[in-house]
Amino acid sequence: MPALRLFVLAVLAGAFIGLGAMAATTMWTGLSGVAPFGVARMAGGLVFALGLILVVLGGAELFTGNNLMVMAAASRRISLGALLRAWGIVFIGNLVGAVGTALLVFLADHHLLADGGVGRTALAIGAAKTELPFLRAFFMGILCNVLVCLAVWLCYGAHSTTDKLLAILFPIAAFVAAGFEHSVANMYFIPQAMLVDAFSDVALAPAPASLGFGGLVANLIPVTLGNIVGGGVLVGLVYWFIYLRKPAA
Repeated sequence: MPALRLFVLAVLAGAFIGLGAMAATTMWTGLSGVAPFGVARMAGGLVFALGLILVVLGGAELFTGNNLMVMAAASRRISLGALLRAWGIVFIGNLVGAVGTALLVFLADHHLLADGGVGRTALAIGAAKTELPFLRAFFMGILCNVLVCLAVWLCYGAHSTTDKLLAILFPIAAFVAAGFEHSVANMYFIPQAMLVDAFSDVALAPAPASLGFGGLVANLIPVTLGNIVGGGVLVGLVYWFIYLRKPAA
């Protein structure tokens, strides 16, 4: 696929995931202190699934889903260089789309909903993510993309739009409810929290020092590596070994 087309599709995917993250933030704000913890987490996960639904049904290029490209590389249908090129373009495009969506949502004063409650929820989410220790973020990234790539894998066998919706909803809701780490979602959650912290007065307490560009990078590195291991190795290579590997002569 031409680089420009791949990049634009990746920007779309980042924006789609950002919209799902926005919906989840709103849901968690509304259910905070009202619904039991697990119910609130699962409800947020179900609306977050909007992001992957838009990616799959609308057509876009998501870095975490593209980790399954290791199957093509293992089968030698694409080179390692082509794989890394695609991942790099898609990662940057996802970042542009997610950060751009965070900016648009902030400019729309979404954070002021519920008397600033949505903004405080966004701050809490972003701050918690930037304070994660490296190894914890890495392992949470692995678990997250196991579920995301399983959702994408299940969609390959779907015969209708309804099949795809069902294939996506439960794995995505599960990873969000469990609090696992998705690199592209964090490209929205953390910048959104940074914007609220810098340009709004909804916070009830100062944000931690980790909530900044350094904290964003410190989160994305282990989470991205974990996503690659979870989706590329534990799902992609495992299914390649089962179904696509050619037996030695």
